[in-house]
Amino acid sequence: MAGIYITSFSALSAYRSAACMPAAFTSDAIPSNGSNAGKHEHHLPLFRHQPPEDLGKEQRKGLATAVPPVTQDATGSKGPTAMVFLNMGGPSKTDEVEDFLSRLFADGDLIPLGRLQSYLGPLIAKRRTPKIQRQYSDIGGGSPIRKWSEYQCEEMCKLLDKINPETAPHKPYVAFRYADPLTEEMYTKLLEDGFGNGKGGRAVAFTQYPQYSCSTTGSSLNELWKWRTRLEGKRANGDMDSSGAIQWSVIDRWPTHPGLVEAFARNIEEQLKTYPEEKRNSVVLLFSAHSLPMSVVNRGDPYPAEVAATVHAVMQRLNFSNPYRLCWQSQVGPSAWLGAQTSDTVENYVKRGQTDIILVPIAFTSDHIETLYELDLEVIKEANSPGVKRAESLNGNPIFIQALADIAQEHLPMENEEAFEADAQLLARAASSNSGVRTASDDDIKDTIRLRVHETTPLLAGHGNADGSEQNAAGQRAGCWSFFRRPHVFWLFPFLLLYMLGFAGVVVPKINLILSLVCRDYLSKRASQDPNFTYLPVIIGEDNPQCQVPEVQSLVAQFQLYLNLIAGILSALVSPRLGHVSDRYGRTKLIALSSLGAVLGETLTVLVAARPEQFSINLLLVGALLDGIGGSFTTIMALATSYASDCTAPEKRSVAFGYLHGALFIGLACGPLIAAIVLKKTGEIIHIFAAGLAFHALFFFMVMLVIPESLSKEQQQAAREKHRMRSAQKETAGWFSPPWLQHLNPKNLITPLSILCPPVGRPSSLFPNRKGASPALRRNIILLAAIDTVVLAVALGSAQLVIIYAEFMFGWGNVESSIFVSIVSTVRVLVLFLVHPIVTRIFHKRTAEQRAIPGSNRVELVVIQISIFFDFLGYVGFALVRSSALMTLSGIVAALGSLATPTLQSSLTKHVPHDRVGQILGAKGLLHALARVIAPTLCNLVYSLTVGKFTQTVFVSLAAVFVLAICSSFYITPNVSIDDSRPGSPLHEANEDGELDEDTLLRS
Repeated sequence: MAGIYITSFSALSAYRSAACMPAAFTSDAIPSNGSNAGKHEHHLPLFRHQPPEDLGKEQRKGLATAVPPVTQDATGSKGPTAMVFLNMGGPSKTDEVEDFLSRLFADGDLIPLGRLQSYLGPLIAKRRTPKIQRQYSDIGGGSPIRKWSEYQCEEMCKLLDKINPETAPHKPYVAFRYADPLTEEMYTKLLEDGFGNGKGGRAVAFTQYPQYSCSTTGSSLNELWKWRTRLEGKRANGDMDSSGAIQWSVIDRWPTHPGLVEAFARNIEEQLKTYPEEKRNSVVLLFSAHSLPMSVVNRGDPYPAEVAATVHAVMQRLNFSNPYRLCWQSQVGPSAWLGAQTSDTVENYVKRGQTDIILVPIAFTSDHIETLYELDLEVIKEANSPGVKRAESLNGNPIFIQALADIAQEHLPMENEEAFEADAQLLARAASSNSGVRTASDDDIKDTIRLRVHETTPLLAGHGNADGSEQNAAGQRAGCWSFFRRPHVFWLFPFLLLYMLGFAGVVVPKINLILSLVCRDYLSKRASQDPNFTYLPVIIGEDNPQCQVPEVQSLVAQFQLYLNLIAGILSALVSPRLGHVSDRYGRTKLIALSSLGAVLGETLTVLVAARPEQFSINLLLVGALLDGIGGSFTTIMALATSYASDCTAPEKRSVAFGYLHGALFIGLACGPLIAAIVLKKTGEIIHIFAAGLAFHALFFFMVMLVIPESLSKEQQQAAREKHRMRSAQKETAGWFSPPWLQHLNPKNLITPLSILCPPVGRPSSLFPNRKGASPALRRNIILLAAIDTVVLAVALGSAQLVIIYAEFMFGWGNVESSIFVSIVSTVRVLVLFLVHPIVTRIFHKRTAEQRAIPGSNRVELVVIQISIFFDFLGYVGFALVRSSALMTLSGIVAALGSLATPTLQSSLTKHVPHDRVGQILGAKGLLHALARVIAPTLCNLVYSLTVGKFTQTVFVSLAAVFVLAICSSFYITPNVSIDDSRPGSPLHEANEDGELDEDTLLRS
């Protein structure tokens, strides 16, 4: 949806107040085409109150297009519709420069001068007037921005009349902030043409700034609201009188609309053709945008991030064919402004021998003084190099004008959307309650309200900051969610704990259910083959000593192998896709989908346990099939990790992941203990499976209906748009190679793992920056993912075998096995919830994690190595001990290694940009799914072949795997970041010309 629909201009007052706040308020950030200047200028004579029929041809042209009076009332047809282009404007003649500058420096939204604004503004304007007049003389005596704005608006309206006839005719208007036609004059013209004054009518305020800023979009909307208040008035009680008033809606931003991106890309490609073919790929694309005071940027203005988003989208359209940078121009005054400056950057490039440069005015949609004078006559002329050129401005580009029409067409049907209407009414009531009975002074306008937007609101709705800082992760959503609905790991924790209680509570009973059923079938089959063979009846779910024989143990291991193969293979196919889909449609929906598979699988388990004589054990294989289609618990944990990553700062993610794994181990600790108590009291195994099913179902409904989503709708929409663009680029033409057939290629099963091996020295899906990943960064990602997979694989492969082995070696039953699992899991919980946070707090170094990609620190690597060493000791103990007590002690020692998994996962996320965390965790989920297939298969196979011979073989082998993991960990380099560079490296050279922190937005 384009912008926000506002049912009354009272609502626009609230919008207006929010518009000057740090970030996106209630409107949708549209991925739309179009573009306009951050500062523009133009002027033609204008008669404020003269009726249109009395105007001459030239005067009529100055008002865009003379429109007939509106004849319908407020409840009539949908047309006509006034399309009002908002822009900053500029003087058409040199004698208008002083008035233009006076208005510009009087605007505190654009140039904040504090309490002295009314005194300093006129002085600065008067002092700068002669210089600016000379500049306008050099470009022909005035700015062409009015000509282009009127042309663009008129052509857009012509297209709208054809493609959206229900709101036709569309009437073009232009309202400039600092030059004629001013907002006041445009509004007066609207009233003269029959809009408002009791007749109603609809108008769309279409801001011609592709990227939102308080200084541009916010300032124009402030002015529009001010004149709406003055010209359409208030009732005696101070409330806005909306009856018969113009019904306004707003299109406020469109930084990555495909049409805007395409128009910029085409102009760049045309300019690239002017260079010799052998030089084209080395031409530097220097994107230039109007700068902002750092005081505005530090307040949280979204403009730098949205400009960077436009740059990234254009480079993506160009397939990152050339080196590129974003810089800033038009600094005014001595205070700090956003840099690096365009002129300085070009000068540094030329000094270093890089003389082939294309300047791209990325925040402007038409020519004006900042392109024609500042770029063409100052920057390019002073560079004194024929290779320094400028891409054409958008001006009358038909692609751009079509995009403007597309944006408007998408926005116009929004007038009947209840969600926007309710929101507008809410804003209107807030505005009215604040306005009281005062007159509509400028101070009233400034102080009306500030809803939903404050200093912690994100810079760019729908996009994470590259640095993944706490401001981006946890604090940024304060303006979008209320306190109690803000996504947080503790929202997920209690419900995940319920899921894990159900999951862990049935682990031991399910193993013994399988053991009983396999044993029953084995003994029955043997008795049918040997009439002299007799056996005690097998009681399902009870301790059956007659089943503790190597043959039954081997058959149980084989059945477990089949279960793990079915669930594991399907999970391997599903997990990475669910990880990618969750980036586009939200985490909670996909977590619920995965848990639904578990609910269906446990339903079949309940049926088998309740009626073992009617249902075959093979029905459990069908349950594994359903569980695998949902991605199984490994996918739930991976998606839960993504959820925690969305709403947790990088330096705190390790603890957050520890909480999630703590939920797992609390479930493993308490679930079996509760199951043992229930079994002792009731003796009925069916109660355990029924309770497990209930917990799974409760988790499904809580995630689906209660837990707040961690990704905003804007982030999801942006991810869907990126996916759509990538899919369109990858579509394979041809009748015999449909996309669905390509997914059946076995090679594609492991293709998502290629993300774990990003190329060095060139862009990739993980690191779209020009230089890509460094060798150390890639090595760290590979090693961390491999070690994490190995640790999980050992845990998955041996989890059930430890119980089967202990029951075989020491004669344990349901109760003993459940107590063992409970004790070991309790130790894991204590380690994760007590030891882990303490270690993190004591050894945490924040300064090392302020970069975009901080990498692992030394403390994390030591924690990983010590944890794996405890795992090694525990498995050596499993192989050597010969008593129940020592078996339990070995399990406790192995549990002390619980810090490895959350620390490994946290370290892995610190090696990628924040908005790629979902991708890296999706690939990790695929590795975990493969581990679930391979590890249990190998472990069960080894156990089934060696049981009764050298039964401890599997534990000796797993201890050796831990030794290999410890050795590999010493090859991980600490504190490796994409920002790291040594003298002489490409990254060092790229930073030498003054690249500042804001440029890292291009690398996210």
